[in-house]
Amino acid sequence: MENYSPTFKARLGLFIFVGLAIFVIAIFYIGKQQNLFNPVFKVTSNFMNVSGLQVGNNVRFSGINVGIVDNIRIINDSTVQIDMLIRRNVQEFIKADSEATIGSSGIIGDRIVIIAQGSASAATVSDGQHINSIEPVETDAIISSLQVTAGHAEVITHQLTEIMENINSGKGMLGRLIVDSTIAENVNQTIANFMKSSEGLDETIEVTKENVFEFMEKLQLTVAKTEIASNALGEIMVKINSGEGTLGKLIQDTTMAHNLDQTLINLKQSSQGLDENMEALQNSFLFRRYFRKQAEKQERERIQSEKNDAKEIEVSSESGEP
Repeated sequence: MENYSPTFKARLGLFIFVGLAIFVIAIFYIGKQQNLFNPVFKVTSNFMNVSGLQVGNNVRFSGINVGIVDNIRIINDSTVQIDMLIRRNVQEFIKADSEATIGSSGIIGDRIVIIAQGSASAATVSDGQHINSIEPVETDAIISSLQVTAGHAEVITHQLTEIMENINSGKGMLGRLIVDSTIAENVNQTIANFMKSSEGLDETIEVTKENVFEFMEKLQLTVAKTEIASNALGEIMVKINSGEGTLGKLIQDTTMAHNLDQTLINLKQSSQGLDENMEALQNSFLFRRYFRKQAEKQERERIQSEKNDAKEIEVSSESGEP
């Protein structure tokens, strides 16, 4: 060592110091990651399949790494137990009814254990307690499902390709609508005609509305007049029922009705007497000649009328008219 210069010795000492510092920092970092320097408690959970989980993988709670997988051992042919070491400072947040499941730190990352939050009313998990688990979804099952879905998507894509080829070649109604310009022009003309029809319909509706409004106004006026007439008729009926006026007296006054009946009887008797007087005048020698002349005159007029009718029938027969 005496043959080395002081500068070389200083550099060698600095290198050894830096190496030791790095070693200590690495030991401290690894120990922190493995919770070697933090107080921890133990929690266990059973799974049928751990899906590639290894000792030393992280344990997460609410998205934060809170511990590691300490041990994995097979209990029987259908049960695998996982022992987890979790930092003591998060124990109060993990509940006894929390559930553990196996997930991944990324799409193709390491497998991790994820502890779900329990209910707020449940007790805090204790050291060495066993918590329930949820079986993880196997990656192989996901890939198989994706393969089936991809096969279906391939079939659908093939069918869509055929449909688009048929449309582009003008097959089918949709293809003809796209390729054939005549159909497009007919559709446009139909739309234009429909628009014109709708305009005419709007005008008809406006005219109908005006007519309806006019009819309603006239109807309201008629109703008003009817109301006035009904009021007047009501007043008349009241007066009639109270015996006012001639008609009221005829209905209500029995004396007047009796007098009217008596008058009708007298008129009937007078007409009978008049008939008797007329018959007596016809038989009287003073007026007999007058009534005989009147009867002869009526007889001549009847005979003349019959002759005129006979001539008209004869003329019609000669002219060929029916």
